[in-house]
Amino acid sequence: MSASLPQTLFDDFFQTEARLFLLAGIRIALSEDGKDLTSLGIFEDSDLAVAHIVAKEECVVAGLPLIALILEFAGCEFQHMLNVDEGDRVSPGTMLAAIQGPAAHLLRTERVILNYLGHLSGIATLTARYVAALAGSRTTLLDTRKTLPGLRYAEKYAVLVGGAKNHRLNLSEMLMVKDNHTDRAGGITPAVERLRLAYPENCPPIEVECRTLAEVDEAVAAQVSRIMLDNMDLELLRQALARIPQGIETEASGNVDLSNIAEIGAVGPDFVSVGRITHSAPAADLSMRIQALE
Repeated sequence: MSASLPQTLFDDFFQTEARLFLLAGIRIALSEDGKDLTSLGIFEDSDLAVAHIVAKEECVVAGLPLIALILEFAGCEFQHMLNVDEGDRVSPGTMLAAIQGPAAHLLRTERVILNYLGHLSGIATLTARYVAALAGSRTTLLDTRKTLPGLRYAEKYAVLVGGAKNHRLNLSEMLMVKDNHTDRAGGITPAVERLRLAYPENCPPIEVECRTLAEVDEAVAAQVSRIMLDNMDLELLRQALARIPQGIETEASGNVDLSNIAEIGAVGPDFVSVGRITHSAPAADLSMRIQALE
């Protein structure tokens, strides 16, 4: 495994709720395909094959531990060998893994395995590009909740493999006051006050989305944990950061892409959140080549 990626990252991340969602997603993916009548009609249970998963383009690999989980759910007796480590950057033609088992089972699981590995590796690859663009700055890249329904945890895991950090996994991890909350509550101050009244003991961290310098001043006065600076140009972002004291975290967000993230990092917010690394990451091009065993 790559030196910067803990070997326990997958197991540590997929605990309790995250693991339940992951396993449910695998069950659904296999159920969607139904019975592989083609493979069952051609192969006997005794027909064994070996499958090689190969990268057809350069990418950062994510999702290798899912291979065994998918095969187990499919009821497949198999042996597999990983040729690379989770988080490795590989070149075209690299064999990622070899799997040996009944041909019908391998063919049934082929697309599910490739869908997961391709999608997660695509997210990890794009995330790594954004992280590289921030190199030399103090700013940490965060993901968002702009994820595919049912794949939230898998996608956010891929973000970690790519070298970024997770924002909140779900709505209960942070109290986040966005523009709709503020507008309905009558302002940042009453919104924050209501939250502190609602959760008087062990109040979770409060983040407030700000669109103007006046809102930034109001959030500072409310002594929130983090201020999100939403859709601000570079000059407005500089002015906003200058008004926020140490002790309150800062996050730039909105219309961030590879063309401007380095400039945003140079201005110096603590974090920058990017929805594109999950909702717009192209899948990595992977293939599975299956050969009969002699």
